[in-house]
Amino acid sequence: MTASGSLPRYETIELARKGRLLTITLNRPDSLNAVNLALHEELPEVFKFAATDPDSDVVVLTGAGRAFSAGGDLDHMWRNATNPELFDQEARAAKRIVFAMLDLDKPLICRMNGHAVGLGATIALMCDIVFAAETAKIGDPHVNIGLVAGDGGAAIWAYRIGLGRAKEFLLSGDLLTAKRGEEIGLINHAVPLEELDAAVDAFCDKLLNGSANAIRYTKILTNLELKRIATAVMDAGIAYESLTVRGADHREAIQALKEKRKPVFGKREG
Repeated sequence: MTASGSLPRYETIELARKGRLLTITLNRPDSLNAVNLALHEELPEVFKFAATDPDSDVVVLTGAGRAFSAGGDLDHMWRNATNPELFDQEARAAKRIVFAMLDLDKPLICRMNGHAVGLGATIALMCDIVFAAETAKIGDPHVNIGLVAGDGGAAIWAYRIGLGRAKEFLLSGDLLTAKRGEEIGLINHAVPLEELDAAVDAFCDKLLNGSANAIRYTKILTNLELKRIATAVMDAGIAYESLTVRGADHREAIQALKEKRKPVFGKREG
């Protein structure tokens, strides 16, 4: 239990508080905040802390350095591709991340300072409001590395932009510019990078000056359907992703990334 006013320490995440605003920063800038095992394990814990923190009413999530999160760490993905039983253990962490975010009753604002890819995109989109730098791109290219988008993408993309558009981007793995994401309702606002802090701060100030209980209960209410959808699809998504982790296409894709070439996928498996 953390004493009131104090903040826990993490290996891959930094916390800061300004008044009643808590900022969570993904802090692996040299790796573009790619998700390794430590970050996988610490993300659900930091959202649980944010939920019980008595000294904050609004939470901002952002990334250190140039990116929000580049998705899976390459070395980490190679480890899972060659030892898929390790992915099975980790898959449970992905489910904990999603539900820890959805169970957080305080407003969670994403300050998407750079690219958000794969799981990074899921984490950004699971926030309540997304402000992104115009230079940022967002997408879920799981299929491009021979994987199913099972760690929450299948739930949140369709919820935000509808099934047809979600299928277009999840089946192709294409990245969108922040501006395009704003146009189709995937994110809320795309602004010049130099205006990002001011835009996030202004919105957070509006919430901090509002009725905390009314805002929290409204968030809980509007998240009920999303939690129902996540409950319905997450277990199946993790199971399908675990299946594709064991596939030759995924091993080929990770090898191609290491060798900086295009992957050559085989025929349908199974």
